[in-house]
Amino acid sequence: MRVDHCRRLFFAAIIIVLALPLGAQQTSGTFRWIDFHDPKDQNIVAWIARSLQVEKWTAIREIGVMYDAALVVTTDREGPQSLPSNDSFTIWNASLTSHVVAPLLKGVNLRWIDWENFADDAPAELTVLYDNCHDCAASTFFTSFHYDLAHHQFVARWIRGGQGVLVWNAVPPSAPGVTWTQVYALMSGAENRAYLATWNHFDYGSKRKPSDTIFRYDVDSMTGLERTVELTREDAEAMKLRLCRGQDAIQGLERGQDSALCQQMLNTQPQRKPVTTPPANNRGQSAGGRVNH
Repeated sequence: MRVDHCRRLFFAAIIIVLALPLGAQQTSGTFRWIDFHDPKDQNIVAWIARSLQVEKWTAIREIGVMYDAALVVTTDREGPQSLPSNDSFTIWNASLTSHVVAPLLKGVNLRWIDWENFADDAPAELTVLYDNCHDCAASTFFTSFHYDLAHHQFVARWIRGGQGVLVWNAVPPSAPGVTWTQVYALMSGAENRAYLATWNHFDYGSKRKPSDTIFRYDVDSMTGLERTVELTREDAEAMKLRLCRGQDAIQGLERGQDSALCQQMLNTQPQRKPVTTPPANNRGQSAGGRVNH
């Protein structure tokens, strides 16, 4: 009886291994982009295509793999005569151990920026900017993608209402006579952990005092969860100055530093005056060495 039980466990383990797609067995803890022309990656490409066969898409543009999950980018074209620049995109999480796929976000004009660290002892994350529409006053959103080890899937950060952080809003204020200034930047913080900051300034002229809305988006070092914090008072003023200076901003992920609001803020900052008083031990004499001719 014991031998039969062990034999059943052995064959059950064999069945489980054979049930796994070949691509899932070949992945590792290092993120990599799939090469569509590499014969070694064809099993993963085929697996993803089968997983997405019931979804709406025109082409699979990118597949990134880490452990047992894939970050997949598909594009959708309205018609055969439509320009490729007008394609919309969908980013998916796809499991490599099942046929389960789930959309993470949708948009247009996807721009991959760079890898950034948001959490301690965690791999760097892919950062992106994207827009919400073509042939319109497009608003721009930001997010990053990371592998969630606990749930074996890719996740997009700071998602609300199906989109990432709104960093540039193209919709003008509804009230007339209001001057609206936007500034944002992804910056390097403590211990090289990146965070995003946004500042919206509304100037109402003589009607009322101007108002500011300043948010910081980061990852809690204790829980590993993303946070959205509205800054006020001293924290808000310090963030305004840091945003406008832009010395910690990551290239490609900043905008608004050249605005009149930022230029005015930087010009009104007190400048350190140069020290012209000679030191106490300076007697106006030099003690040069003797020169022999």
